[in-house]
Amino acid sequence: MKKFLLLTLLASIFCSCANQKERINEEIVDGPLDSAETNINLPKVSFFQYADSSAFPDAILELYTPLGNQVFKPGKVPFEFNIKNYPFELSANQEFKLFNILNGSDPVGFYSPIFQRDLAQGSYRVVAYLVDQEGLALKNFGNYVDRDFQVGDSRPFPYSAEPYLALNFPRSDQVYNVGAEVIIDFLVIGGDMELDGLKVLIEVNEFTYSTEKMAPVRLVNLSAGDYKVKVKLTRADGKELEGPFSSVIKSVIVR
Repeated sequence: MKKFLLLTLLASIFCSCANQKERINEEIVDGPLDSAETNINLPKVSFFQYADSSAFPDAILELYTPLGNQVFKPGKVPFEFNIKNYPFELSANQEFKLFNILNGSDPVGFYSPIFQRDLAQGSYRVVAYLVDQEGLALKNFGNYVDRDFQVGDSRPFPYSAEPYLALNFPRSDQVYNVGAEVIIDFLVIGGDMELDGLKVLIEVNEFTYSTEKMAPVRLVNLSAGDYKVKVKLTRADGKELEGPFSSVIKSVIVR
């Protein structure tokens, strides 16, 4: 009996350890001096990432419509995707698995790979991507796709070979409970962070963090308040990129 209980305890400890994710690139940051002096007993604000645990690395997302720089009339614009090696069928909890970002706006989720969006005249860049069980963007090559197109009498975006950002989280005015992780989940489109010498800078009010790894950044121990989250893509030497989508700003609320 004692042997059985010991084995059960060891199995429980092993499972608990296996379920714990390894933190990497962790950085504990301080706020302004006056804030630090008045909040001595508060937990330190910390940024970190988890070691790579990519889901569905072989998933493929293809975009059939729109074509590159295709022109549509204002109104209903068709989108058609093809999805491979990924369980896209509607789940019991009806969570979205396919998301679109238009011109850096908040992501919009879809249950079907074929749909229409009501769009006014203008130039558009769509970034489409699949997500894992947490709703985080899949980040392997082929998991996401981008495309420029026009609606009505509009000129294409000027050609640029520079990479740019797409932000999955946070969403505009997203609300978090005190103690919850604030997740900054981004994609770098048109470039490789390591091969191209890229870095992502994150500013959350007075707190700053940088990473050279395209993995969700998690922020803990924010006190209640309103925060401005700025995510910026730069060269490793700090040189800013010139493209219109090289930085994104979102407001979030912790309460």
